[in-house]
Amino acid sequence: MGKIGLFYSFNSKKTAKIAGIIHNAFSGIDVQLVNVDEVNKDHFLEFDNFIFGVPTWFDGELPNYWDELLPALEEIDFSHKKVAVFGLGDQKGYPENFCDAIGIMVLFFEERGATITGNYPLEGYTFEGSKAVRDGQFLGLPLDQENQARLTSGRIERWVEVLKKEFN
Repeated sequence: MGKIGLFYSFNSKKTAKIAGIIHNAFSGIDVQLVNVDEVNKDHFLEFDNFIFGVPTWFDGELPNYWDELLPALEEIDFSHKKVAVFGLGDQKGYPENFCDAIGIMVLFFEERGATITGNYPLEGYTFEGSKAVRDGQFLGLPLDQENQARLTSGRIERWVEVLKKEFN
């Protein structure tokens, strides 16, 4: 298995909590935690496999720290890299753009040649629309800590098992 980096903002409390659970679910596998508030493009050259944590802000936007970082990554070739994205959203408060940030991130890395992994089924979610959905499935792992926190652990376990296989 190639080197895995788990990138998220250490200052985003809910995302950081989820990242810790994901990290623990990879027990026995080296996954390096990386604070996106302190990285530059060279950090992205160190890894073969990426897990990106991104909450959806407001009406379907990336958080400022991701929005400011992505332009620095535009020239990197990710064609031999695998990318998985988890995101936090609110199905009831923002049903028309639930976890849009997952879709925004996936599109960015797809355009740079990355192989996207870790799709997740739509079952169990109730929302109106999402940039994170394609071909009847989510492009990553959507989590709703506001309305479905009790389902988070099981969803993470299922998702990480898929990533363990796909990152090989």
